[in-house]
Amino acid sequence: MNFPAHSPLSRRRFLEISAAVPALLAAQSLGCSGRAAEMGVTSKPMKTIPIGMELYSVRGELARDLPGTLRTVARQGYEVVEFYSPYFAWSFPFAKDVRAQLDDLGLRCHSTHNPFASLTPGETMGRAIELNQILGARQIVLSSAPAGTKDVEAWKRLCGQLTTAVTALKAHGLSAGFHNHLVEWAPVAGNQRVMDVIAANTPDDFILQFDVGTCIEAGADPLAWIRAHPGRIKSVHLKDWAPGRREDEKEFRVLFGEGVTPWKELLATVESVGGVEFYLMEQEGSRFSEFETAERCLATWKAMRKTA
Repeated sequence: MNFPAHSPLSRRRFLEISAAVPALLAAQSLGCSGRAAEMGVTSKPMKTIPIGMELYSVRGELARDLPGTLRTVARQGYEVVEFYSPYFAWSFPFAKDVRAQLDDLGLRCHSTHNPFASLTPGETMGRAIELNQILGARQIVLSSAPAGTKDVEAWKRLCGQLTTAVTALKAHGLSAGFHNHLVEWAPVAGNQRVMDVIAANTPDDFILQFDVGTCIEAGADPLAWIRAHPGRIKSVHLKDWAPGRREDEKEFRVLFGEGVTPWKELLATVESVGGVEFYLMEQEGSRFSEFETAERCLATWKAMRKTA
């Protein structure tokens, strides 16, 4: 069914809110045993970890027809979905209806993306807690830092607030987390990057949701990042990146597996060290339609796992 004009996820409302392996692969798979030794992980089969989708990848379809979008991604073979900011406008009855749809399709929602207010104790956090409990989510992830978070002191203040959120959410069976973007890989104090500040000033059970593409774009070492924060990278956004121009279908326009990300090594490390519990395919756009993009990315993922 399509959303009526008054639906909580109508196109107008959507736009309003949007604006405001465990183990190392065998030496043959990695190319050489020396590389395997450098990674410092043991050789075992890859875990069976759910593959999901950050629904921003199909945002146009989601705005037009949420039930149809969920049916399509489930039929394609995705097991998990992550809702982002528009979900916060839903009424509780509407959220319950979405949960029923997820259950009928065999989909799970393990996490949502949220504004800072959802991780600040008060009415907004209370609403976020109830919505996430209805959906069955277990991670409330901050999608981006509040405006004005620039210097190291501002980032440390934010970390203090996020640490408070960890305690508040834990009482409700939920975890707090942060989703990185390009800016968080930039130095903020000497050689210290924003991501280093966040990791050092939040508790070990604060989730560092890893957007791989922005790390690659920044020229940072994703394997070193994972190894430095064992057990804290419980969800991963499978976004690829390639040097070049968007006009030439490069940057984030490439499909999963078409960029320069060392996926086999990365998956081995995040599964043996990072503590990943589920993966989320994310695409900002490509030369194909949203649904075809999602289907092609998933096919590459399945082939990659099969040959690992």
